[in-house]
Amino acid sequence: MKYFEVKFTMNPFSEVAADLLTASLAEIGFESFSQTEDCLLAYIQQSEWDEAMTQQAVQDFCLPDVVIDYVCTEAPDEDWNQVWEEEGFQPIYIPFGEGQEEAVVIHDVKHKDVPQARYDILITPRMAFGTGSHQTTRLVLRKLANMDLEGKRVIDAGTGTGILAIMGIKRRAAHVFAYDIDEWSVENTRDNLLLNHIFNVGVKEVKDICVEVVCGDSSVLEGQPQADLLIANINRNILLADLPRFGKAVRKGGNLILSGFYLSDVPILTEAAAQQGFSLLETESEGEWAMLLFVADAAGRCDV
Repeated sequence: MKYFEVKFTMNPFSEVAADLLTASLAEIGFESFSQTEDCLLAYIQQSEWDEAMTQQAVQDFCLPDVVIDYVCTEAPDEDWNQVWEEEGFQPIYIPFGEGQEEAVVIHDVKHKDVPQARYDILITPRMAFGTGSHQTTRLVLRKLANMDLEGKRVIDAGTGTGILAIMGIKRRAAHVFAYDIDEWSVENTRDNLLLNHIFNVGVKEVKDICVEVVCGDSSVLEGQPQADLLIANINRNILLADLPRFGKAVRKGGNLILSGFYLSDVPILTEAAAQQGFSLLETESEGEWAMLLFVADAAGRCDV
């Protein structure tokens, strides 16, 4: 899979500006991001690159005093798995309750200095994303750690590295259906499930299949049994487009968790979810990023 690396230089540079630009670029197909001291590096599949859309995103940037320039080059055709095996990433510790070990820790196989935590998730991410360091992933993990998922059916939309699917099983969900449009993410999720011995966690019989991972967009939900919980940590535009399918995929009385967007996006997403029969229960945030918890309770829902 061939990628372009696009270097965005912002003057003046700030983390807020970089986060806002990241959100805009994610909506037009960019998959992975990293920040240096004075710029944002963004990666996109060469088949998805559209310079006109990139120029438009720069022109429409919401901070008028920030000047943005960019340069596009071909990303090195590396074995990203090998890069991560060699360099790894520092363990990510996410507390969710009182007590030192009431936390989720996400780590790779390279580091041995892993803090003790109630939930230990081992991953080998591909490319520079999906380690659980992002605010929205932390928000969702904290929420899952405090939800009763035992015996429940869960859908993980846009699974990425599979962290949320793994957490669902560790919280004793009976079954998780995970999907992602990116083939690398699907294979990576399957690898990470094996790393966590996931098929022996939260199931009555080892032969039971407790996680199913498929490649595709939200159309793969058609024909699936309705879920008790659907998690979607994606960007705003995809969420808006997929909410009609989410409305059919969650049983009445079930829950929907949405994240991957800014606090400023909460009103439009809440309204769009309401049109599909979801009522807002909670809003959580970290910095400018938000997470919403809904219940499916409308009498006119299309239950199947």
